[in-house]
Amino acid sequence: MSESLSSAEKLASSLWDKHLESEFAHKSPEEALSTMTDNPRVTIVSTMVGGRGTEELRTFYAKHFLNQLPPDLEVTSVSRTVGTHRVVDELVVKFTHSIQMDWVLPGVPPTGKYIEFAMVVVVYIENGRISAEHLYWDTASMMKQAGLITDPKLPILGAEHARNMVNNTAPLNELIHRAQR
Repeated sequence: MSESLSSAEKLASSLWDKHLESEFAHKSPEEALSTMTDNPRVTIVSTMVGGRGTEELRTFYAKHFLNQLPPDLEVTSVSRTVGTHRVVDELVVKFTHSIQMDWVLPGVPPTGKYIEFAMVVVVYIENGRISAEHLYWDTASMMKQAGLITDPKLPILGAEHARNMVNNTAPLNELIHRAQR
């Protein structure tokens, strides 16, 4: 069975693609903001950074996000669910923590470590513009990969969870089995 998107769903998906291009290909705060409503919100739930309103988002994009994308950043799409007023992307993000990245690890200087993590982005759309983005990921996994959490007794995996999103081969219940050993 093939999935067919309505014209409103196609518009929502292409608007989100345009927004992503403005961020990751062009690194342009103004171009990103042009895809958004007059009072947009971006909330990175894991770190509670982002912005409310055009001016806060302009500052966030220019000083804490787009200028802090490492040169080897790679974003892989795992799945996309599209509705007329919402797009949900499941992604895997990979990079070397070679620069300060306030949007990922606020206040943490570059560790030089390679990091992979799974991310979910929920994009809200109003009147043909993005009104909000909510981004979710497991910060503990990222901190472990960055060498900031080292206690092996803690129930935290590293890049395994992100890799499993792409190839679905990681053993389930690894933390339970490890704790029982």
